[in-house]
This record gives sequence, C-alpha cells and structure tokens, in this order.
Amino acid sequence: MKELVELIAQALVDRPDEVKVKEIEGHQATVLELRVGDGDLGKVIGKQGRTARAIRTVLNASGTKLKKRFVLEILE
Repeated sequence: MKELVELIAQALVDRPDEVKVKEIEGHQATVLELRVGDGDLGKVIGKQGRTARAIRTVLNASGTKLKKRFVLEILE
C-alpha cells in the first residue's frame, strides 16, 4: 500500500523526489503518513479535498480486498 500511495502522489506533484510515505502498523489500522515538498501540498489535497478523498477511496477499496484498514494522513 505504501508504494501505491507513493506512486499516486509522485504523479501529482512537481517534485516527485520529495514525496515520502511512512507506514505505521497499528492494532486496528495501518496509518500511512504522506509528506510532500513545499508548494505541492495543495496538489495532493486538491480542490475542497477531492484528490485526497479519491486517494483514500482507492486505499479503502484495496484494503477491503486485503481485509485490512488503512488511514491516510497528509502532513505538512
């Protein structure tokens, strides 16, 4: 899942080399922390959060197939 989020984020931003995804395993869910370079945060979030919501939807669909729960946190 980490690679999936990283691939999607790299396709959206101007500086793909600055995209970092950290995976934190929890008891109930796996948290994916996404960090992007300065000025690219808006591109990952999108207008009214639509892009971020779409990424979370893909994560939920993939997680359902794997019977796991994933949470995406976009950090500054």
